[in-house]
Amino acid sequence: MVHGVYGVGGSYAPQMMSGASMRMPPAQKMTNLFNQIDVSGTGSISKSQFVQAFQTMKTPAVFKAAGADAVFAALDPANSGSVSKQNFVQGMTKLMTQLRSASDV
Repeated sequence: MVHGVYGVGGSYAPQMMSGASMRMPPAQKMTNLFNQIDVSGTGSISKSQFVQAFQTMKTPAVFKAAGADAVFAALDPANSGSVSKQNFVQGMTKLMTQLRSASDV
């Protein structure tokens, strides 16, 4: 079972995708989100894990508008089919800023 835009597994906290804790730094939010998706603890997540999380977690509107495939493609520019924790955290933090800025225009 998977939850939210960025979580796979049965014990996810849907608020993680939505950034419910506004006091938590973005990088920490994304680290927590990655850990929710990477339920096996492999240190990377596959596209299918990401898509499943995207569909079941509470995904912010700016990410929903972009779509799971486009967001994952931005995180995995080499098209390897998986994303490491470091690349996920850096990429999602950057995307969050870009998508929110674009939606403000």
